Amino acid sequence: MAVKYGKFELPEKIRVGDSDKKNNFTRFVAEPFERGFGHTVGNALRRIMLASLEAPSCISVTIEGVLHEYMSIEGIVEDMTHVILNLKGALLRKLPSDEDPRSRETKVISKMLEITSDQIEAGGGQYVVRFKDLIGPSDFEVVNPEHPIFTATRPMNRKVQLRVAMGRGYVPSERHQILEQMVDEIVIDSAFSPVTMVNYYVENTRVGQDTDFDRLILEVKTDGRVSPEEALALAAHIAICHLDVFTTDLSIEFDRGEFENNTDREALLAKLALKIDEIELSVRSTNCLAGANIRTIGELVLITEQEMLRFRNFGKKSLSEIKAKLEEMGLSLGMDLSKMGITQENVRQVIDDYMMEQAGKEL
Repeated sequence: MAVKYGKFELPEKIRVGDSDKKNNFTRFVAEPFERGFGHTVGNALRRIMLASLEAPSCISVTIEGVLHEYMSIEGIVEDMTHVILNLKGALLRKLPSDEDPRSRETKVISKMLEITSDQIEAGGGQYVVRFKDLIGPSDFEVVNPEHPIFTATRPMNRKVQLRVAMGRGYVPSERHQILEQMVDEIVIDSAFSPVTMVNYYVENTRVGQDTDFDRLILEVKTDGRVSPEEALALAAHIAICHLDVFTTDLSIEFDRGEFENNTDREALLAKLALKIDEIELSVRSTNCLAGANIRTIGELVLITEQEMLRFRNFGKKSLSEIKAKLEEMGLSLGMDLSKMGITQENVRQVIDDYMMEQAGKEL
């Protein structure tokens, strides 16, 4: 059974404000919302983005010759504890692949690390091993390839294996469940969440003559494993999946405030195309509108009361007269005609096109 509800103001698309691709930051603007819905939607999306998005992360490391996480390594400045801390900041992004997207299997990335004496000499007696040096062929893209892992002071050949899994949130090492774990495999804490910051703000915005609707502003920053656009879209899908269980066979149809047929649209356009001097206004009001370069009813109804009162020689008496005349026609000041594709910028062109179309029909 469908229930008919009154019109809800809903945003039709998201507008991107400031964007810094280098720092993975984007500001999103969505409007208009009914009063209160800005906080409802903004807070839900913020919580989901911060806590519920998935990304790949290293869950264990195996370095040839290293038996546990507390030992020092010959030829490496840092001990294994510091190496593990550095690995926690290594970031990978999942690449599109042909495998089943539902697969949750961990991946092992192997690389034979070769450090030559020439590399040591070129670095003044040491060579900084960066994250890109540990990554062999895999299904992942390195987000921060220059991230330092450890510093070598002598040539070496060691096999390094990283085990990568998908997850969400922060998972300590003791909670990882690794099948067929090797003896010298060191399990590490993993930070899966790819979103580092989400702020949201709610401002007032105007729809027609009403100014108490919500504008939602979302500021999203990620670490590069997902983009801010991906983070927002994924959070919205997660929210929809959680709310879907509460729905029943009952459905709601919202009145969108749109014209149900072409006849209604034609009737409105016919009114909008009327010239100011075709309606019965006083000479003073007509002259004031002419001085403001308002030629048609379409141009007039898009202007708010506040804007009208700023016109030269235009007073409250003229405003009351115009409002009464428009009310007789079923119109008002400050109308939102965006559903018809009419704005203050294109209203004259729309009316001119309509008049030409009508002239063609008469011929």
